[in-house]
Amino acid sequence: MNLRNKYDIPSNAVITVAGTVGVGKSTMTKALADALGFRTSFEKVDTNPYLDRFYADFERWSFHLQIYFLAERFKEQKKIFEYGGGFIQDRSIYEDTGIFARMHYEKGTMAPVDYETYTNLFDAMVMTPYFPHPNLLIYLEGSLDDIISRIHERGRPMEQQTPISYWEEMHGRYEKWINNFNACPVLRLNINEYDIMQDESSIEPIIAKISNFIRQTELLKS
Repeated sequence: MNLRNKYDIPSNAVITVAGTVGVGKSTMTKALADALGFRTSFEKVDTNPYLDRFYADFERWSFHLQIYFLAERFKEQKKIFEYGGGFIQDRSIYEDTGIFARMHYEKGTMAPVDYETYTNLFDAMVMTPYFPHPNLLIYLEGSLDDIISRIHERGRPMEQQTPISYWEEMHGRYEKWINNFNACPVLRLNINEYDIMQDESSIEPIIAKISNFIRQTELLKS
């Protein structure tokens, strides 16, 4: 059965999945898209011309990297809405400015003038009534211990070499960011409340929550 029809999810809905590394954004994105018959939008890293340079010299390339991400995500967001919606999106345009650009600025790896230029550009492009914001942002959350355990389980070499202190900082920054986020409605899901890797049917209660949340949001608007 098509769960989109069963739970009356609008066919033109755009849902973004957000959360720190290791919470299962890509898995959730694919599971929701499969269950709803939606397209997916994943971050493209293979074609990014700045990533290698950035990892070699944060201070030199952090501004360039963030501008590149902003441009690419902006184009992707426009494309999604030009298609007429019906998308599940892995990661949001909002995380770049609220977490990563801010982190570089606060740590001194992005100059104050570059950070001001970046945030001014972000506000002019994204934080306007003309920018097509998602219908819903799903924030996947969990304890730091649970997230570190998942990172170790999936065993990506670069992540295994990353100090625990980095994951701790990112976890804190994400929590601070989502607690102050108001660009679109937010549905928070704890990663311990479902297991779509082991039990595909556990996606249905999540879709029921999404349906109720979207319905309530629309009622508040009317």
